[in-house]
Amino acid sequence: MELITKINKLKAVVRKTRCAGEQIGFVPTMGALHEGHLTLVKRARTVADRVVVSIFVNPLQFGQGEDFDKYPRNLSHDLELLTRCGVDYLFAPAAEEFYPKDFETSVAVSDLSDKLCGKFRPGHFKGVTTVVAKLFALVEPDIAFFGQKDAQQALILKRMARDLRFQARLQVCPTVREEDGLAMSSRNVYLSPEQRRAAPVLYRALGRAAGKILEGERQTARARQAALDLLAAEPSIRLEYLEIVDTATLEPPELLRGHLLIAVAAYLGQTRLIDNLLVCVP
Repeated sequence: MELITKINKLKAVVRKTRCAGEQIGFVPTMGALHEGHLTLVKRARTVADRVVVSIFVNPLQFGQGEDFDKYPRNLSHDLELLTRCGVDYLFAPAAEEFYPKDFETSVAVSDLSDKLCGKFRPGHFKGVTTVVAKLFALVEPDIAFFGQKDAQQALILKRMARDLRFQARLQVCPTVREEDGLAMSSRNVYLSPEQRRAAPVLYRALGRAAGKILEGERQTARARQAALDLLAAEPSIRLEYLEIVDTATLEPPELLRGHLLIAVAAYLGQTRLIDNLLVCVP
């Protein structure tokens, strides 16, 4: 695997790959890799000729008081994991290389970015779409891989790619979970042992709401309340939101029909966790 830190070098590699007629699979990450990331990498390896992974802790998607400075970083460990997975190129630029001092451009997807997590993290998704748009322009991927755990992000990036006519096809892969159901996340390392034991309640709450829907419940408020009741029984959980929304609009439906997303965000101590489940109702 070749480590690339400079944009000009990355562009040269992309040109060489394109001239060879090879397809590029791309997995953008912020590092601190876990099995969820590696699942995306392994998927890319099966469908693309060349696999590019990026590691860049993007300052634009962190708000004031969030965890940018302490976000887990372990490049040597990440390099070892990616080498084992057969990655061809790792792009890991410094912040000043990726965002020079005179960088002034941003990319935003209206409406979708203001819902769910966007209500509580203003500007977050504009940071995400800006960094991914630049990465897409540099890497020129044929296929880009994202995790279902970040469902809202995936939906926003799909809209961005469509609207800006990027060539990349976005493939969203299922959430990878621990044995007790907790969605894998780089931020899980922040959890104390007690918080870690409590954290799977998020997945159980999602499952309870999904179960109600699949049993025939069609009232959004009732299915949502079933999940809220379970969360209320865990005193260490500080809920930010739990919503049941249409997967296309992220708006709560009057009746539970079609493709639905049950999404939750909550704090355990200072650690913010998100999770979701998809449900399809004929």
